[in-house]
Amino acid sequence: MTMRTPAAERAYSHVRRRLLDGTHPGGTLLSEGALADQLDISRTPVREALHRLEAEGFLRLYPKRGWLVVPVTLAEGRETMEARLLLELFALDRVAAMGTDRLQELGHALAPDADPSRPVRDDDFVDMGASFHNRLLAAAGNSVVQDMYARLWNKQLRLTAGSVADPDNAAEDVEEHGLIAAALRDADAPRARRLLQEHAGGILRRLGLGGQDIRLPPPAN
Repeated sequence: MTMRTPAAERAYSHVRRRLLDGTHPGGTLLSEGALADQLDISRTPVREALHRLEAEGFLRLYPKRGWLVVPVTLAEGRETMEARLLLELFALDRVAAMGTDRLQELGHALAPDADPSRPVRDDDFVDMGASFHNRLLAAAGNSVVQDMYARLWNKQLRLTAGSVADPDNAAEDVEEHGLIAAALRDADAPRARRLLQEHAGGILRRLGLGGQDIRLPPPAN
């Protein structure tokens, strides 16, 4: 396996952060040379970092033109959120089946990542959201579902990051997490289910990819 150099890791972290905070929005063309000059390193580690981001679905190389930041289309956004929501609702239903105490425990566990008063840097909102949703998935105790969720990670990360790039959007995202956590603390699984679906639609709306909530079938009785 090829060892990644410190310079390549630095370039990767630099570009990835700016892809996630909206500095490089979809449709932007990135230049290896410009990035190398900006980071004061050679083009080789920059190229290595960009290929890594290409493999993760963030970029697409156009020879002699540059690296395109792949835009999130309406179809991709909606399909990704439908798949993500399906897994999250499964996790919620699985925890609900474990009883009231487990629902309440989950609500309390999610609260730290859903606190709007928590001191946090602007670029930490993505990490807070990731922690919130991954805690929810982990609570179901199904490693196969967690693995499927992880495979969606880069796509959903692009959606989540884009939806909180604006500070007002970030506050709305955290507020929605808070409502979900509160419903779980109240052991109100139907309300938590509804709020999860509204949250998925809210992410698409904040991305400008749709204005309607995503609706999936209710759990079987």
